[in-house]
Amino acid sequence: MCPSRFIPIVFLSAIVSFVSCSKLLGQAAVETGRRLALVGGTIYVSADAEPIPNGVVLVQDGKILAVGRKASLPVPPTFQSIDCSGRTITAGFWNSHVHFFERKWAKAAEIPAAELARQLEDMFTRYGFTSVFDLGSTWENTLDIRKRIESGEVPGPRIRSTGEVLIAPGAMPANNILAILGDMPLQNLEVTSPREAEAAAKRQVERGVDGIKIHMQPPPLPKAPFPRDGIAAAVGPAHELNKPVFIHPDSAEDVKAAIQAGVDVIAHTTPKTGPWDASITAGIRDRKVALTPTLTMWEVSLRHDRVSAQEKLTAVAVGQLQTWVAAGGTVLFGTDIGAIEYHPDEEYALMSRAGMNFRQILASLTTAPAAHFGDSGRLGRIAVGSEADLVVLTGDPSRDVKGLAGVLYTLRGGKVIYHSD
Repeated sequence: MCPSRFIPIVFLSAIVSFVSCSKLLGQAAVETGRRLALVGGTIYVSADAEPIPNGVVLVQDGKILAVGRKASLPVPPTFQSIDCSGRTITAGFWNSHVHFFERKWAKAAEIPAAELARQLEDMFTRYGFTSVFDLGSTWENTLDIRKRIESGEVPGPRIRSTGEVLIAPGAMPANNILAILGDMPLQNLEVTSPREAEAAAKRQVERGVDGIKIHMQPPPLPKAPFPRDGIAAAVGPAHELNKPVFIHPDSAEDVKAAIQAGVDVIAHTTPKTGPWDASITAGIRDRKVALTPTLTMWEVSLRHDRVSAQEKLTAVAVGQLQTWVAAGGTVLFGTDIGAIEYHPDEEYALMSRAGMNFRQILASLTTAPAAHFGDSGRLGRIAVGSEADLVVLTGDPSRDVKGLAGVLYTLRGGKVIYHSD
C-alpha cells in the first residue's frame, strides 16, 4: 500500500509520426492517436501543485511525454491537437466505491459490445472515471467486463474488484428482494468465526481478487452479526499479498474495530450511530486508513422518508467527514455507484459542505487513491512517463466543485474513451 516515487515533470518536445484522433460515440475503443496534444487548457498536474495556465500536455504511445506552458512547449507538427482553451485538464478520476451488481451487468461476456460500451459510459467515463474499485459483485462476471475492456473491445475504466463480500449469515437480502431492487443474486461468503473469516479471505485472494470487502451490516435477529475479531483474521491473508481490505461498518464501534484491525479503507460513514469524535479517528493518519464517505447514499437510503429525516442523517454524515479530515485522515472519492444514481455532482457539493476545498476533493479523485492502492508511479498525476489517463473539464471546478462533473473528454492510456456531444 506504499506510495510509489513520482516521476518528475520536465518539458520536452519531439517529432514523431501521426495517427488520427477519433471521437467515440458509445462504440468500441478506437485508437485515438499515438501522438496527441491537449492545448490551451489550465492544467492541474496534481492536487498539490500550482496549475499551469494556457498549458500543453503531449501524449505519446499512451504515456505523458511532456507538460508545460504553451509558450515554452511547442506542439510538434505531427501531433494531433485538441483545443482545450478555457477548459481544465486533470489526471483521470478514480471512483473507489462502485458496484457491478445491477442486473444490467448479468452475463457480461454476452452483452453486445455497443451496449456494454454505452453502459460503461453512462456509469463511469462520462464523469471522468478512468479507474474504479468495485466493492461487491460476482467476481467472475466482473472479470469478464474487465477482460473486454482490457482487450480493447470496449472503452471503459481500469477495474479492480473485491468480488464477493465477507458477511454474516442472513445479512444479505433474499434473491427475490434483490430482484425487486434491480440487483443480481450475489453469493457472498458467510462467516461466523475468525477462523472462517481467515479461510474466506484466503480463498478470495487465491481466486485473484484485488481486495477484500467485509460487510458488518447485522442480519435480522436472532442470527449473530459478523464477528469483530474476524476483521483482523481476514486482514492477514489479504495483506500477505498486498491486497487492500475494505469494511462496510454499521456503527462507530465497527469503525474503531476496523482501524485497530488494520483495515485499509472504511467504506462508509455511519451517521445512524451519531457524530464521530477523537476516539473514533485516533491513529488514522499514522495507520494510513482511508475513508470513502458516500454522503449522497444517505439521502438515497431515506428517499421514502420525510425531507427533515434525510437532511438530519446527511448532516451527521457530513460532520463525520469533517471530523475525519480534521484528524488528518485520507479521503478517497467514492459514491456507492450501482447502488445509487450515477451523477456525482451532489457528492462533490456535500464534500465541499464538509469543509473540503477543491484541492482536497481533487486529491480524493486522483493522487490519494493512486497512492493508497500503490499506483503513484503511473496514475493520479500528469507526470512524464505516467499513463495518459486524463480528464478535460468544460469549466473551472476551482470556482464550483460541481464543475468536476462537467466532462468534455475522458482519456485512458491516451485514447479518447468519452467525448461529450
